[in-house]
Amino acid sequence: MSVRAASLIVLVGSALLGIPWEAGAAGAPTDGGPSDASADFPVASEVRLGGDETMTRMVVDFSRKIDLRTFTLANPYRVIIDMPQVAFRLPAGSGDSGRGLIKAFRYGLMMTGGSRIVIDLARPARVEKSFMLDAANDQPTRFVLDLAAVDRDAFLRTIALENRVREPTAAVKPQPRSDAHQGDAHPGDARPIIVLDPGHGGIDNGTKAASGEMEKTIVLEFALLLRDKIEKAGKYHVVMTRSDDTFVALADRVQFARAQQASLLISIHADALPRGEGDAQGASVYTLSETASDSEAARLAETENRADVIAGIDLTYEPNDVADILIDLAQRETKSFSVQFARGLIDSMRTVTRMHKNTLKSAGFRVLKAPDIPSVLIELGYVSNRQDIKSLTSADWREHTADSIAQAIDRFVTTKLARSSRGNGPN
Repeated sequence: MSVRAASLIVLVGSALLGIPWEAGAAGAPTDGGPSDASADFPVASEVRLGGDETMTRMVVDFSRKIDLRTFTLANPYRVIIDMPQVAFRLPAGSGDSGRGLIKAFRYGLMMTGGSRIVIDLARPARVEKSFMLDAANDQPTRFVLDLAAVDRDAFLRTIALENRVREPTAAVKPQPRSDAHQGDAHPGDARPIIVLDPGHGGIDNGTKAASGEMEKTIVLEFALLLRDKIEKAGKYHVVMTRSDDTFVALADRVQFARAQQASLLISIHADALPRGEGDAQGASVYTLSETASDSEAARLAETENRADVIAGIDLTYEPNDVADILIDLAQRETKSFSVQFARGLIDSMRTVTRMHKNTLKSAGFRVLKAPDIPSVLIELGYVSNRQDIKSLTSADWREHTADSIAQAIDRFVTTKLARSSRGNGPN
């Protein structure tokens, strides 16, 4: 297709979107009225795509003007749009598929006060224009993003230029919220600390059931219930990597648990088999291993370890101590304690819930890589299985399963402390 023909198609697409292709300019000024700190978050209500594989336009309707910043990332090719915290009320299914240069996109909360849209590109592309339009002619305030296809070398040059002018602190670098960790340890509190880590959150929805339930919501609700049950006994101090719908990077989850000097880290998830790969059901428990115990464990670890990529985290700013952590993983005592807890956890859970045929597995989960904290990852069940999703959304099932996990935690920590006082390691 010629460039002229492609441009004509884009112009037609722009007309359908109700926006002149040349309208607006990058960095358009925002509303100059006085700010109202008590006002609700701006609302994103609609999104439209137009164009083809040469030039593509995205238009997002907002309730009012906001400041946005765009940049690109490679491996995979992505465009990131950062903005103040937004209430996304887009139609169901928005972003599941794309058009032209946009393969798909996702959106959500990245940190307190900050939201993000992550666009997966079908091929390398540059941001041609990015601007806001005032509400006019019965049209709402709109954000417009124009993308133009480029080759890989041009795409990488763009990233290099962006990184030259963009300080590391300018990127959205989510940190665990201080107010999210209800019950953070206080000086003088000698109780053992249990860190609960509800997977995913914010822009990262995790898996999704056919009936619409999202993993991030299921595991958060379960973790909050489990926290309350553990703390009710008064023997342990529970902190959470997140207690609301906020994204937390994988490295931050591990660093937070280490900073708390936790006695135990429990990451809580729910699995789903890809469409066409059969059916599976039941809960399972994972520990860390450089070699996956089976192909399903390898698949799951690869999926879970992509959380930062899914959220559009620029891995350029990953901590430099990753190599040290990997070396520290050779500590046999921590691994042995993790396996010991996992076995006790399985014995306790199987008395109240259906377990997967392979209950104890291992793989290279990043969230389990704290070298000095026994850590396990619990898959509560499969949201892709009709019976499991019924259990996962049942108050009765959650009550009994949370009780069984709380009991396993108590047995493990009590036994571990007793052995530590005698100077003995795990069996």
